[in-house]
Amino acid sequence: MKTPTTDLSFLLNWAGHSLATEMTANLAEVGATPRAHCVLHRALEGEFTQSQIADAVGLDKTTMVVITDKLEKEGLAVRTPSPVDRRARIIVVTDKGRALLTRSDEVVERTHESVLAALPEKLRKSFTEALTLLVEGRLAKFVECEQPPRRRSAS
Repeated sequence: MKTPTTDLSFLLNWAGHSLATEMTANLAEVGATPRAHCVLHRALEGEFTQSQIADAVGLDKTTMVVITDKLEKEGLAVRTPSPVDRRARIIVVTDKGRALLTRSDEVVERTHESVLAALPEKLRKSFTEALTLLVEGRLAKFVECEQPPRRRSAS
């Protein structure tokens, strides 16, 4: 049996963890976390419930509640009743939350640009296209297994 010459799992895990750590440090400059940024960003895209946002950004329900509580406490978002399901709550971004998102979007863009600048310019577009194809295709869904690996959190 031929052994692989590249440990893809290691490379993707290391890169993901390193980027998440850098993003966490950079977003702290504007008073945000990667999770809060993702939740607020997704909430701006439409009328989504906490559960829908949690699914879209890869958070479990308990973590989503904790983040939403914090966003609400800080005046960045509010929960409003869903017009179609009275048990569900829609996350609505406040003006203060929009202002934070403007600043955090700049941080995220700057961080991404800095990371991609480490690659030769001719590889940057193909690198992001290849990762997108993997995440939207072959690696889009998690396989069921008895002991799934724990996902590291950035915040």
